[in-house]
Amino acid sequence: MTEKYRSQFLLQARYNQWMNNKLYQVCEDIPDRLRKKEMKAFFKSIHGTFNHLLLGDRLWMGRFTGNEFKIKSLDQELYSSFDELWRERQKTDQHILDWIGSLEEMEFDKTIHFTAIVTQRSHYFRLADALSHFFHHQTHHRGQLTTLISQLDYDFGITDMMWMPGVELEQ
Repeated sequence: MTEKYRSQFLLQARYNQWMNNKLYQVCEDIPDRLRKKEMKAFFKSIHGTFNHLLLGDRLWMGRFTGNEFKIKSLDQELYSSFDELWRERQKTDQHILDWIGSLEEMEFDKTIHFTAIVTQRSHYFRLADALSHFFHHQTHHRGQLTTLISQLDYDFGITDMMWMPGVELEQ
């Protein structure tokens, strides 16, 4: 059976990990008071956006794996410490990579079911479609993070997936 989804989602998971590491490394140099400063973003601050990304990833991974991750709200703070937030981010990114790497191609067509926090309704999606949303959601909020980081005059470098190490094929 040809790999239709697995290699694409592994690439997305690697990109997610690469970008998260880049952004956390830049933000390590930003004082905590600035990382937590209200900047009128969806989740208020750099720290709030990092927190939401981790929360969202854990929520979705719980849906994907059947290990429910219970939350009170989408802006719930998981970790107030930047170091702890980064450590947990790294664990979650590795978990995402390992889990996707463990999937068989036919599993991407299975149906997942969950009750959404936003709609409070039951939803059914094909796993491949839910994974597409999962990775788009990450990119959406990392775009907000790069804007917030830029507003503080910090440089995060190249963000295009095509320039991530190991993407280009050797000829």
